[in-house]
Amino acid sequence: MDEFTDYIASLDGSVRDAVEHVRARALRLVPDAEEGSSYGMAALRYRDSPLISARATAKHIGLYPFSPPAIEALGSDLAGFSTSKGTIRFTPERPLPDDVLDRLILFRRDEIDTMRSP
Repeated sequence: MDEFTDYIASLDGSVRDAVEHVRARALRLVPDAEEGSSYGMAALRYRDSPLISARATAKHIGLYPFSPPAIEALGSDLAGFSTSKGTIRFTPERPLPDDVLDRLILFRRDEIDTMRSP
């Protein structure tokens, strides 16, 4: 199933491009990730766990790494972005820098690998 791809196709313009950018970078860094859903959102999943999702709202794009520790670990790099326990908010005009996005994705991948290790 292509839930994330279908969700992105439903978006318009710069919002679509920004959400697709998140999906593409995540798949480049975690090629074993698969499309699915988590917590009612289209998401990428890795080793049967949610890896990352991005959802558009009227005022921003919410980035969901499904990991409060991931957001905490990158706290200083997220200065200037609105965050909460499970969300990072950005806009197409002010996206997360690629190096920060990459570190967030890799942190979550490593967290899942640790969780799933025998």
